[in-house]
Amino acid sequence: MAVGAAPWRRAMAALEPVGIQLYTLRRLMQQDVERTLAAVAEIGYREVEFAGYFDQTPKRVRAILETHGLQAPAAHVGFPDLGDGWNRVLDMASEIGHRYVVTPWLSERQRTEDGYLRAAEVFNEAGAAARARGITFGYHNHDFEFVPLAERLPFDILLDETDPTLVLFELDLFWITKAGHDPFQYFARYPGRFPLVHVKDMRADGAMVDVGQGGIDFGRVIARATQAGIRHYFVEHDNPEDPLLTARRSFQYLRRLGG
Repeated sequence: MAVGAAPWRRAMAALEPVGIQLYTLRRLMQQDVERTLAAVAEIGYREVEFAGYFDQTPKRVRAILETHGLQAPAAHVGFPDLGDGWNRVLDMASEIGHRYVVTPWLSERQRTEDGYLRAAEVFNEAGAAARARGITFGYHNHDFEFVPLAERLPFDILLDETDPTLVLFELDLFWITKAGHDPFQYFARYPGRFPLVHVKDMRADGAMVDVGQGGIDFGRVIARATQAGIRHYFVEHDNPEDPLLTARRSFQYLRRLGG
């Protein structure tokens, strides 16, 4: 074995288990939640991240997951859910078994310096309430957090103004790459802040494609997992033509990458 190969193999082993963000399969989830989760498990996924429950009760969601050998360490919820309904969200998260609850979006009207600063305050408050329940709160980026404001990037504001013991981040590898920024610089500047990543690929023309059909170096990301704090990898494609084919192709690519 070549020098340095053992650490590389250990890094690749950290890719297990591979998960999927169910937003990729939302059309199928709308039709039949259990059938969709069964198909995901059949492909080989062992973790899922929810983006809505499609009228299923927490008890029913947990039963379906257990039936098909799945775990759901994380779920996405909207920014408005961090207000008066936050305790109810945390109740549902606890019942289902989520360890992370993530907000994936800020509205256009919030995308000012004052708006990001206020969002950071809300995130700290939500994070404190979540931690008291044994749950971690996080934020998921798109590309708009990298549009410069007067002095700082919005993403930097959110990272700098949130308490690292209360608020962690889910780094979307497609969107940070599309915005022209380097995830590895953020891993170095904010070590341990990124326990979750979205594994999404980008073609040279900027189009979103199935994992393995673009140019993002996921092996390099996995090799920096310890520095970044990565614990969970969720495949995602925002608008796949064939969601299950995308899920299968992406899973198979990552399994090959992991050796």
